[in-house]
Amino acid sequence: MYKYTQFEKLGDNCELCVTKEHTFGTDAFLLADFAAARHKDVICDLGTGCGIIAVLMHLRYKPKEVYGIDIQPQAIEQFNLTVERSSLDGVHPLLMDLKNLTAPAPLGECTLVTCNPPYKADSAGIQNLSQAQRIARHEIMCNIDDVCRAASRLLKYGGRLCMCNRPERLADVITAMRNNRIEPKKLRFVSKSPESSPWLFLIEGRSGGNPFLQVMPPLFIGGGNAISPELSAIFDGSEYSNFTEDNKK
Repeated sequence: MYKYTQFEKLGDNCELCVTKEHTFGTDAFLLADFAAARHKDVICDLGTGCGIIAVLMHLRYKPKEVYGIDIQPQAIEQFNLTVERSSLDGVHPLLMDLKNLTAPAPLGECTLVTCNPPYKADSAGIQNLSQAQRIARHEIMCNIDDVCRAASRLLKYGGRLCMCNRPERLADVITAMRNNRIEPKKLRFVSKSPESSPWLFLIEGRSGGNPFLQVMPPLFIGGGNAISPELSAIFDGSEYSNFTEDNKK
């Protein structure tokens, strides 16, 4: 067991293994909710970390199968501990580089791919982080184009890619999607209040889709200790409430 290992309760029968190196933040809940998986979906979460997004979708939507891929052994070990401890049938942690996907990754089988990718370029932002934190936050091991290329290999025709990122990366994400034959279809900005600028966006693209982008109403999450009604509904069913836009994976 790793130092500082904890098990976060996500529901009556599920506890997620988290450590200082591999944890999660509000963005994971927002993305899992935005993706709105269906019962028949085969899902793959890229850069899954501790597996939070994959586990949330399994608990809330009961999809057919859920895979979670990460390049970091500790992340996948934690994810495996969660699967074993909580008896999550149909949830499959995979230790793999998304740039070199091979079996048992569900190539060409997915109806939904999700990714909470590194938000910052390799040279940007604070550098005095652990290696695991830098991989989660900076484009060291993969970039946005790598994510979209992997998604295009995993998705069936008409399948969906759902991602989140910082607003300053919106043009990069749309370009990477289109370069990999994934057409942006839905976009939603997230901010603390109507008066504040967005700190996140959520985007859905469709493999082989026709050009048409729906800009959805913004999502306001509240600030300080005040959680908006919509964010409260997104958290419903889990005991997690210590939200912060800066808590990344």
